[in-house]
Amino acid sequence: MMMGRPPHVPVLLGPILDAVGPVRGVWLDGTFGAGGYARGLLDAGAARVIGVDRDPTALARAESWAGDYAGRLELRAGTFGRLDEIADTALDGVTLDIGVSSMQLDEAERGFSFLRDGPLDMRMGDAGPSAADLVNGAPEGLIADILHQYGEERAARRIARAIVAAGPFETTLQLASVVERCLPRPKPGQPHAATRSFQALRIAVNDELGELARGLMAAERALAPGGWLAVVTFHSLEDRVVKRFLALRSGAAPRASRHAPEVVGPAAGFALAGRAIAADAAEVAANPRARSARLRLARRLDAPAAAVDPAELGLPRLALAGLGR
Repeated sequence: MMMGRPPHVPVLLGPILDAVGPVRGVWLDGTFGAGGYARGLLDAGAARVIGVDRDPTALARAESWAGDYAGRLELRAGTFGRLDEIADTALDGVTLDIGVSSMQLDEAERGFSFLRDGPLDMRMGDAGPSAADLVNGAPEGLIADILHQYGEERAARRIARAIVAAGPFETTLQLASVVERCLPRPKPGQPHAATRSFQALRIAVNDELGELARGLMAAERALAPGGWLAVVTFHSLEDRVVKRFLALRSGAAPRASRHAPEVVGPAAGFALAGRAIAADAAEVAANPRARSARLRLARRLDAPAAAVDPAELGLPRLALAGLGR
């Protein structure tokens, strides 16, 4: 690693490079973070990589080493839901690593982690309401729905009731302690009691599932025929959205009933490149964050891009409401 580069291990980068190699042309890394995927693609032969991130601190950090690539790395502020507008040419590949980055988790002042005390923020960018705004201002029913739909938290209503009773909140540990009191103490090896609640609030604050739906459709519009889409997810909600999108746009989605007449839809925009790929034992040992990761790959066909109804992607009701459904 060169001086000035932040320590970061991109998850499932090896399988991406193995699948698409040789790497050629212009790629867009829509979740730039610490730049691990962008560096891997450039080192493997990409002519140019456009690095996109909504977090201005991620782009600022990269300025110390971006020059090592002599103009082949271009940094752009924005969300990957608009990647087709950000790209200045048809793309040969798009990578998306969905969710919070390890850098953001490690920075207490960003408010993502229940293991470090800091302001209850959780915003990936620097605009919009924070997690504190949400838990201090939302009604109990909405908080419960967020915890249940985005965190799959069974005790959502009990936790929401306790949050409203104990607020207002300013820090992460204040909130984590209230959540912990609502749940049994985890057994050894089980996740922290606040894991699902913090995940849910983070997803809500950043509209992550809505952004994912927009990003997948934007990638289809931006990719040239033969271009690759590589998406890494870390929990079932994200993976379900990606799986359903690729099934719908590859013509692999099952019919509601085998007795129903076949419905002819838009021509397939992608060809699936096998099943989801999980990290092997060696990668998990070297990078525990990879344990829950799933990689899905698809290759762009030459049919025109087609919009997908977000209701068909398995998004929770809250995400659909945010998309105007």
